[in-house]
Amino acid sequence: MTGLEQELINQLLSGDEQAFESVFVEYYAAMHVVARAIVDETIADEVIQEAWVSAIRALPRFEGRSSLKSWLIRIVANEAKSRWRKESRSVSLDALQESWATDPRFDEKSHWIQPAAQWHSDTPEGLLLAEELQHCLEKNIEHLSENQRVALKLRGSSGLSMDEICNILKVSPSNLRVLLHRARDRVLKVIDHFQLTGEC
Repeated sequence: MTGLEQELINQLLSGDEQAFESVFVEYYAAMHVVARAIVDETIADEVIQEAWVSAIRALPRFEGRSSLKSWLIRIVANEAKSRWRKESRSVSLDALQESWATDPRFDEKSHWIQPAAQWHSDTPEGLLLAEELQHCLEKNIEHLSENQRVALKLRGSSGLSMDEICNILKVSPSNLRVLLHRARDRVLKVIDHFQLTGEC
């Protein structure tokens, strides 16, 4: 922990309202991305507010083993997971026992080696098909296991590093690659099926 961060934490502990507002504004976007990757947009802000209250209560116990940002994001992720399980009556998280199996479509950092080819034109019909595919993908992504869904969303749009995502999901880098592989494989199958049949 840097001296500057320690000073900020001291301000927070002393109840400095300006410090609270500054931290909230600075980290809100990152907290929202994480919350939105786990729960529906309609309750993302509610999750952030609950997590923020939890963070304020837990702040005296913050030991500085990670950055303040990482600590806050972890609290948001935990709150979001708890809320998602409650909302969906979901079963427990994936048990990840198998090792990473290589796939020629992805590199060792789980990035696409070659992006999927464009398969529709910008005609009205093509755009309509693209919109239908988007809805189909969203529906199927919501049916992935919790860790697969969150890993896919965070890796695709959050700007977080692999290490940060591992910290949020409490998995190893190799297990994160397995999650991403499974999720992306499902996405590709949905796309292939849609291209062949025009159905979700």
